[in-house]
Amino acid sequence: MEKLYTDILVVGAGPAGSAAALAAAGTSAASILVIERKKIIGHPVQCAEFIPARIASDLQLGTPVCVQKIRGMHTYIQGRLAKTTRTPGYTIHRDKMDQLLARRAADSGCRILTSTRAVSMSEDGTVLIQDDERIQKKVMAKIVIAADGPLSIFRRWLNTPRQRLLPAVQKRFALTTRSDHTSVYFSPEIFGGYGWVFPKNDHANVGLGFTLQTRNHMRAAQLLEEFVLTLKEKGVIEGEPLASSGGWIPVEPLLKAVMDKVVFVGDAAGHTHPITGAGIFSALTCGEMAGRWAAEAIRQNDVDLLQCYDEEWRDLFTRSLVHAFRKRTWMEAEWQHFDQIIKSCWIAFSEYHGSA
Repeated sequence: MEKLYTDILVVGAGPAGSAAALAAAGTSAASILVIERKKIIGHPVQCAEFIPARIASDLQLGTPVCVQKIRGMHTYIQGRLAKTTRTPGYTIHRDKMDQLLARRAADSGCRILTSTRAVSMSEDGTVLIQDDERIQKKVMAKIVIAADGPLSIFRRWLNTPRQRLLPAVQKRFALTTRSDHTSVYFSPEIFGGYGWVFPKNDHANVGLGFTLQTRNHMRAAQLLEEFVLTLKEKGVIEGEPLASSGGWIPVEPLLKAVMDKVVFVGDAAGHTHPITGAGIFSALTCGEMAGRWAAEAIRQNDVDLLQCYDEEWRDLFTRSLVHAFRKRTWMEAEWQHFDQIIKSCWIAFSEYHGSA
């Protein structure tokens, strides 16, 4: 069996993984291998596809990644507009963004293997990988950056606390009228979550995320169909769905994201906001931190330096993530009092920023 030797193994070529690889390559001469289980990076898209304007600016994203400029967000409660907030940003082609970031990592010297997944990890940290043709290789890495998403296999292998996940389902429809605002919709039927309409010129991503009270996935499909019907009746969207997708949203941060030589980032670390579900900014930011500290640990031959990553990301994100998780816990416990609590459970309202 072939053996691959690398300083840093990055598992997952989403925003967190590519940001980590790019940062590590840009700050050291470390060898970096990225594996991605998908054949085509970014496909299928499992994202509502909105990013804040700062991300587009910092990453110098233009066409064809950025689709439409967004000026703000409408928040609807039981069908009525309750708040409009300024949230400048862009709706994007998420697959094209992921591919762009991966190309930049490759151009910086990272080796990327697609159609490849991690299948086991031995006690000495050797990772067995396998491609779509079932050809296996052993990867001998000094550091592993686990950016393998909300269903992270590395979390299971290392017996981390079980990740709390919410289901999300989405379809794309034609808009009846163009809009430069995203829209979110709250109603008692969408337990512990919300529906959304994110415009992309003539079309929109229409979806919802919610607390799954049972493991009945038909309930998710039914809720989405009911939400779509309501939007059609209001004249927001029309026609048949042009695409559909689904996935899982982490809603509880992993407060210790370094375990020996394995570093967790992005959805694998629960860096997604427990209330909004937003995760691209934190994935990019924490990915950059993880890559930078991994490179420094390689340079100094001191894996203990990875603890600095834990300290840095917690210093930046823990307060907001913990507050949001407490809000989520309280919201789910008090959902029967929907009218009284909902403004305390959404970032657009001042009530949200009070004590959880």
